[in-house]
Amino acid sequence: MDNNVVIPGFDNEKDDSLAINLRKAEGVQNGIFIYLSGYIDTYNSSYFQKKVTQVIEAGYINLIFNCSSLNYVSSTGIGSFTVFLKMVKPKGGDVVLLEIQPKVYEVFQLLGFSQFFNIKNTADEAIAFFSEGTVSTSSIFPLVISCPVCSKKLRATKSGRFRCSGCKSILAINENGEVSLG
Repeated sequence: MDNNVVIPGFDNEKDDSLAINLRKAEGVQNGIFIYLSGYIDTYNSSYFQKKVTQVIEAGYINLIFNCSSLNYVSSTGIGSFTVFLKMVKPKGGDVVLLEIQPKVYEVFQLLGFSQFFNIKNTADEAIAFFSEGTVSTSSIFPLVISCPVCSKKLRATKSGRFRCSGCKSILAINENGEVSLG
């Protein structure tokens, strides 16, 4: 994957702790997949912000971060994702986080950021999010669900992955309000 084809000069600077690969998101206007591999912490977050800012300045405002190979994100790294959201929202864009590993998702949840981000499990779900917009997900949400493990009543404001406040199980809630472990 040659990032310089997507954004000229993108690969002129690299970081050993975080690899970033780009692929245009077909079917998403001004959309791009950003594949992250490694980790994001205090030491490399400025590199991460600089590279993604370069993507946004190239006109990509619908950002799909594939986090399947992202092993760790510190609170500083999560702050970077928040910066990107603030950069693209005024331009009509949005951010989707894709295939987040459970231990990384825990950090988002512990810091209270899981509600701010659109978190999807597959690339198709991410593309559908941008083609449908957020209107379709708001039709049945907020929704009161029962945890399948401990039966505690929980309130979900949107689809995604959540931790039960009772038994701490990770739950996945799809756009139709169906609950599963995961």
